[in-house]
Amino acid sequence: MFTTSPPSDPRHSDGRFANTMRSLLGIGVLSGLIGTLSACGTASIDDHQMAEPSFSPEDFFNGVLTAHGVVRDYSGAATRHFNADITACWQEGVGTLDEAFVFDDGEQQVRIWTLTPDGAQRYIGTAGDVVGEGNARWQGNAMFLDYTLRIELEDGPIDVNIDDRMYRVSENVVINESKMRKFGVGVGEILLTLVRHPEREATCPSN
Repeated sequence: MFTTSPPSDPRHSDGRFANTMRSLLGIGVLSGLIGTLSACGTASIDDHQMAEPSFSPEDFFNGVLTAHGVVRDYSGAATRHFNADITACWQEGVGTLDEAFVFDDGEQQVRIWTLTPDGAQRYIGTAGDVVGEGNARWQGNAMFLDYTLRIELEDGPIDVNIDDRMYRVSENVVINESKMRKFGVGVGEILLTLVRHPEREATCPSN
């Protein structure tokens, strides 16, 4: 959910991530197949059904939160780190997460997620740079979200598949790992910690 886009500043457009993405566009069917096969056998959300504390998005994503994380490239090298302020509000069962990121190089990004219920313990997630709809499901202390992120590069946009996995490890802390793939091949990941701050008052739109 908290996957960040590569730098939009033109001075970064020829950086490691952009070059990696361009190279991936030329990867053949064999490499794509290998990447797809390596992704098989991953854990199911149902594996966490009995784990505690309960994730319950309306409980955890409620009020003021902060996020603190690192961005890794395809080789596993940490390329950036960031902090984010998040305001999470709910109205009639629909959640809005307003995220403001600040990176170590001073770049700022904003993403606003909308979470709409889609059956028992399921949500549809939408945001401005998300293609179509993301699908979220939670069980026990975990929530998984799959979506496609559109990334703007200097020579045109590309779409990257995101596998977002969140684990609530205490009342106010969630660990989030996001895997980014193109053509089934891993191109990067984000590791972050989400911290809820119930002692702070959030400013939400009135009902």
